[in-house]
Amino acid sequence: MSITKRGKKYWIDFGFKGQRLRLPSPENSLAGARNYEAVLRQRLLKGENILVSPETCPLFKDFAEKWFATYVKSNNKLSEYNNKQSAFKVHLLPFFGKFTLDQISAYMIEEFKAKKLKTALSPKSINKFLSNLRTALNMAQEWGLLSSVPRIKLLKVPPQKFDYLLPEEANFLLDNTQGLWHDMILLALKTGLRFGEIIALNWEDIDFPHKLLTVRHSIVRGIMGSPKSNKIRYIPIADSLSAMLWEKSKNEDYIFTLGNNKPLKQIYCLKMLDRICKNLKMRKIGWHIFRHSFASHLANNGISMKVIQELLGHSDITTTMRYAHLSPITLRESVRTLDNQKSVEINLRHNYVTILEK
Repeated sequence: MSITKRGKKYWIDFGFKGQRLRLPSPENSLAGARNYEAVLRQRLLKGENILVSPETCPLFKDFAEKWFATYVKSNNKLSEYNNKQSAFKVHLLPFFGKFTLDQISAYMIEEFKAKKLKTALSPKSINKFLSNLRTALNMAQEWGLLSSVPRIKLLKVPPQKFDYLLPEEANFLLDNTQGLWHDMILLALKTGLRFGEIIALNWEDIDFPHKLLTVRHSIVRGIMGSPKSNKIRYIPIADSLSAMLWEKSKNEDYIFTLGNNKPLKQIYCLKMLDRICKNLKMRKIGWHIFRHSFASHLANNGISMKVIQELLGHSDITTTMRYAHLSPITLRESVRTLDNQKSVEINLRHNYVTILEK
């Protein structure tokens, strides 16, 4: 066997059953080609047929169809299934679908990234497609359809910028809204629930004696499912929120409804929030800003990131840590403790000297 490079592609040249064959390296680098050569040698020593047939190494589009039917449908929520299906149909299959699994190389993936970067897509969106591709190829390897998965490098994404309401802004908004919208905004500000979790709330989720709210459902694109990360969580209810909920009518299953005992539609709620902001001459905001505000206010009040993580339902605390630096006041007070410590040490030393003199 020998490794050759033609143009930008690495190939493995060898003789097999009286034929001279050339196979492309799945990992288009010298190191990747050497690894692939070693794999081929091992397979030859075991007496395996290294000539890949369409049955053993299908086209990516054919594999994707089976993968969705067997794995994705069984192991993903309906909303996640739909998101993956959209990513494959619009982005991944048009680019990779006509190639066999072993033809998808690191170089080809870089070409995909370069093509998508020329569009209006953000690096974060492209990374989601790459993560879906990696998951699919890993499963192909696990099923014995692929010997190795090419390296997939995610794009660098700048730190996420997000908006949140200052306490004065939140109070202004609450003071100038009423009815359904006041109640929804109050609950969002006091619990940090995602919008889908808010509209999925029903009265069985409220424990008035213990002032506890249970988050067990979420509605995404009109589909009822479990909360993100499939985690049920429990949120203590503030007194102001408890009083508001106690006064609301309990004649319908859902807490927030237009009187038809059906959950609210996201597009309708977005339009109403836009109208409220325009009437109050506030900047345009979305429902997720209340979740950011909830976490930001807790961070500003010195609540630990671990507690905030639990309340928000983040699976990874690194997601929560973006709130840690939001309050310069909190940072300033932290540094001031050094001066306070010095003052305490001086007082202790003074008291110690006074005791000795006595």
